[in-house]
Amino acid sequence: MLTKSLARAGVLALPLLLAACSSTPKSEEGNYSTISSNQFINANYKAADALLQQLSGKLVADKPLIVATMVNIDALDQTTTLGRLVSEQVSTRMAQGGLSMLEMKLRNSVYLKRNQGELMLTREIGEVATSHNAQAIVVGSYAETSDMVFINIKVIQPNTNFVLAGTDYVLAKEAIVRSMLQRN
Repeated sequence: MLTKSLARAGVLALPLLLAACSSTPKSEEGNYSTISSNQFINANYKAADALLQQLSGKLVADKPLIVATMVNIDALDQTTTLGRLVSEQVSTRMAQGGLSMLEMKLRNSVYLKRNQGELMLTREIGEVATSHNAQAIVVGSYAETSDMVFINIKVIQPNTNFVLAGTDYVLAKEAIVRSMLQRN
């Protein structure tokens, strides 16, 4: 009889337990709808699309481009996860657009600053481009404010330093973006 009473109580309590679980709020960074609607990937792909449009007819098909890691505008030798990921996503989108993108992380002849990525300063660009037969290099920087991140990306011709294409955009400094800006 006691077993039947416990089973009946369990059956009655089950809907209450399920209701309690379904009303538990999900964290901002933990649910699919927040992540899938995140501005980050869309903004980076839109920037790369703008570059691709500007580059139409300016590049040859058989020579690659190099993407340098986006750097902090206030400290050009530093970057964050945000800078590295913007670079990766821009490179991916440009490759999807038909350009030959040279993956620098697979090259051991380029100096990689530990935990920073492929950082390039203007004086190094010509040398790196020549050694990798690159026709252009994608460079960029970002600047933080309390609630925004401003990003600038340019495609430059390494032998002349002429800007072939450029774009600017802004990301809201929401939780995901904030977490990528923390120094590692």
